[in-house]
Amino acid sequence: MEYKKGGNNLIGVQRMFHNSWDFYYRSPFGAVESKSYITIRFKGENIDRVETIIFEEERKKVLSMDRENNYVFKINFNVGESSSLLFYYFKIYRKGNILYYGNNSSLFGGEGEVYENNPLPYQISVVKEGYKTPMWFKNSIIYQIFVDRFYNGNKNFKVSNPKENSFIYGSWYDLPMYIRDSKTSEILRWDFYGGNLLGIIKKLKYLKELGVNLIYLNPIFESRSNHKYDTGNYKKIDPMFGDENILKELIKEAKKLNIYIILDGVFNHTGSDSLYFNKFNKYNSLGAFNSKNSPYYNWYDFKIYPDDYNCWWGVNDLPSVNEEEESFKNYIIKDRDSVINHWMKFGIKGWRLDVADELPDSFIEEIKSKTKLLDEDSILIGEVWEDASNKISYNARKKYFSGKSLDGVTNYPFREGLLKFFNMVIDAKILYKSFMSLYENYPRENFYSNINLVGSHDVERINTMVKNIGIDKYGEENLVYTLLKLITIIQFTFPGVPLIYYGDEAGVEGFKDPDNRRTYPWGKEDKKILDWYKGIIKMRNENVVLRTGKWRSFYFKEDVYGYVRWENEFNNEDSNIAIIAINRSKNKNYEFYIDIPKKNIKFKNYLNKDEIIKSMEYKVKIKIEPLEGKVYLS
Repeated sequence: MEYKKGGNNLIGVQRMFHNSWDFYYRSPFGAVESKSYITIRFKGENIDRVETIIFEEERKKVLSMDRENNYVFKINFNVGESSSLLFYYFKIYRKGNILYYGNNSSLFGGEGEVYENNPLPYQISVVKEGYKTPMWFKNSIIYQIFVDRFYNGNKNFKVSNPKENSFIYGSWYDLPMYIRDSKTSEILRWDFYGGNLLGIIKKLKYLKELGVNLIYLNPIFESRSNHKYDTGNYKKIDPMFGDENILKELIKEAKKLNIYIILDGVFNHTGSDSLYFNKFNKYNSLGAFNSKNSPYYNWYDFKIYPDDYNCWWGVNDLPSVNEEEESFKNYIIKDRDSVINHWMKFGIKGWRLDVADELPDSFIEEIKSKTKLLDEDSILIGEVWEDASNKISYNARKKYFSGKSLDGVTNYPFREGLLKFFNMVIDAKILYKSFMSLYENYPRENFYSNINLVGSHDVERINTMVKNIGIDKYGEENLVYTLLKLITIIQFTFPGVPLIYYGDEAGVEGFKDPDNRRTYPWGKEDKKILDWYKGIIKMRNENVVLRTGKWRSFYFKEDVYGYVRWENEFNNEDSNIAIIAINRSKNKNYEFYIDIPKKNIKFKNYLNKDEIIKSMEYKVKIKIEPLEGKVYLS
């Protein structure tokens, strides 16, 4: 059942209360393991009785709450053995009338609202008992590389194996563009700069000095485009990028520097110009487009054979694949030389699944099972643009966090929240609530394996975004560095795994595709921004509390957002305490007190070593200037 915002909120009804973020009203907090017990309380005056209505999709249970005292009702129940989503709200019997209490209209969780009917439910995520994500991944920093645009490692920068009818830029520093058909907007000639895997090998020292330990490569398999999401052959590296021997060398040399490699798995569609579809007869194979007798025919869904077929978002170059087709699953997952087996044996550490919301849950789970069999410490992450805990795609609830599926997802809500905050669309309270909602809904292992990105190949560059925010909201074009610092302070101290989109650390700008796929500006880096990234990455890598420390969020007024971190979330080891705060205001300074988990602690501001503050018992006073970020470490 998909719950939509709505319901008749009764603002005038007083003295009814439940807060899913308060341990008194719901314990334990947030997601729970299967077979766990949960205690829920509801408070209200002049109430005869209360029932908790619990949903699991279409199945519903009505549980009567016990009266704990005159005002408080309580229930304790087991969430069951299956990993799933549960939803609940309260049905209140009061003086012969029936009212309902449910989630707030924003569906954030926390304090709820009273309804006459159709209450919005609270969510409880239930994950497989004992599920863990790899600890090494929680401690990682990802560097995403769009291979054609990173570095050409050939002598004299010669482009390897240029494609037929391709457009090669005259200079590495030219701005990208598409050559399109004026009537259909179809891309007539794909454009290339010549970046390759050898170039990544030659820049591994740079990546090590930057401080990253995981490289995520956009697709590297053979295809006619520069982006490679139109796969031509899953088992062959594109000749412009290199070959299997060069990939093996990249993995080997990266491993020497304690850097892992993961690949992009594009299994929702192939290219029309591919071994499997072969629309243009470029391959020596019997493709699905060529004959109904093709071994790949059942991979695709044809409406009118052969010209009318299902494709990704209507793009004819990307015919959609039926992932439930057994021969396709065998080819990708199950065969001895399946795509997953083939590349995992090279030593890659896992996969990022493209458009994960368009892949069946069972398909993702089979990939997860296979990758874990091949490497227990491997990872599987997915491209998801919304709250992944309750995502509905094609009228089906996705089960990314069942414990049998994804380890982490692309945290676009994180990026969206920060940009809305600095764009003055939301205030600190709403930012706080939006992050708390994810914290409540995501199982803890997944929350700490979230890929916290502020840029990617699918969105505008972060440097362009902050430049525009500076002009539009602050009236200054030269605030790029200041605003970027505030955003990345959050990115590199927040629970989860930070992702750097290649070149963001060097000041690269760009609007949406193709502009966001500019080349890395070797020799023309913004040194100020690059030094900032190196410093904040070093800070994260040197302080375990910023990676796996516990997390408690706060806000002050409309402009200040922050959180406290302490003690390892996963092994209860003691650590230093961190306080992070940012002030988006251009002209307001603030003073406020926050609680900390230990008393009489001295803190040093990592970004200004001369600033030292001391707590008074369990409280510390924070002073923050306009457009300032603080990272206090005990």
